[in-house]
Amino acid sequence: MRLLTHNYLKSNVRGTENGYPLAIEATKIVYEESPIDKELIKQILQKMNYSVLKTSIQEIAPLCAKSDILIDEVPDQLQDMNTEIDTKTMENIHKVLFDIHVTEGALICPDTGRRFPIVQGIPNMVLHEDEI
Repeated sequence: MRLLTHNYLKSNVRGTENGYPLAIEATKIVYEESPIDKELIKQILQKMNYSVLKTSIQEIAPLCAKSDILIDEVPDQLQDMNTEIDTKTMENIHKVLFDIHVTEGALICPDTGRRFPIVQGIPNMVLHEDEI
């Protein structure tokens, strides 16, 4: 699961009032470098919750460090998505959105504590019958 995917996931367990953002408890991550598409990143940044991205980076940072995956600093906030983003920042954002994959672990609902497992990079968000 990429952090890009995580940014759009939400818990829909019955009775959940605030199922976003899901916390990440990663137990295994993989780094796969990919080519950068600056225009795509600019478009994505306009549609995602940047503060949730920052939090998710902090949640996976300890495991990245143990796995020798260097996460460079990304700004606390981007002032205006229409202004030019410097190359280094663009590379860092691309890396955390596209190149780092959480392959094992869980997503945790902030409201109910419900754990959604991540297996082979796929978060299982299927609800049990009593949760619908």
